[in-house]
Amino acid sequence: MRFRIESERLILRNLVPEDAEAAFAWCGDPEVARYMVYPVYTKAEDVERWIRSLDPDAPDEYEAGIVLKETGELIGSGGLYYDETSGFWDIGYNLRRDMWGHGYAAEAIRALVGYVKGQRPVRGIQGRFAEANGRSRRVMEKLGMSWLEDTVVEKFDGSASYPGKRFRRIFEEREV
Repeated sequence: MRFRIESERLILRNLVPEDAEAAFAWCGDPEVARYMVYPVYTKAEDVERWIRSLDPDAPDEYEAGIVLKETGELIGSGGLYYDETSGFWDIGYNLRRDMWGHGYAAEAIRALVGYVKGQRPVRGIQGRFAEANGRSRRVMEKLGMSWLEDTVVEKFDGSASYPGKRFRRIFEEREV
C-alpha cells in the first residue's frame, strides 16, 4: 500500500528507485547481509531493480523505507507481509550498520503495525531470525514476541543457511 507514517523519530514511506544508492549502504554491506535471506548486493543498480520490483499497491505487503526525521536520511527498510497460511503478519527489517542499537527497527515495526491495524485486522505478528543474530532476537523481544519454534533461515540463492528461531506475538482482542 502507498503510505507515509510518522513515529517519534522516524518517517516510514514507500521506497522509490531514487533510494537505490542510499539503500545500497545496507544491502551491499556483507556484515548487514550476513544473516539476511538475500545475498550481498554488489551494485546499486541491483538494489534499484529490487525496489522497482516492489508493488506499492499490494494490499498484503507494506515495505517501508525507514527515514530519520531529524536528518531526512534513509537508514533502512522494513515491512509487514501477510501470510495467508498462518493468518499472521510476517515482519522484516534491515538497517545500516551505523544505525544498529538505537531502537529504530522496533520503533519502525511498531509504527507499521499501528498503521496496518487501522486498515485491517491484525491477529498477530511473527518473524524469523538466525539464532546467531542476537540483535534481531532483541528487536523481536522488544516487540513483545516470544519463541514459537526452531527453524532454518536460508538465503534465497541457497548459498548459506543458519539455525534459526521463529517468534510470534498474538494480539489481545482489545489490541486488534
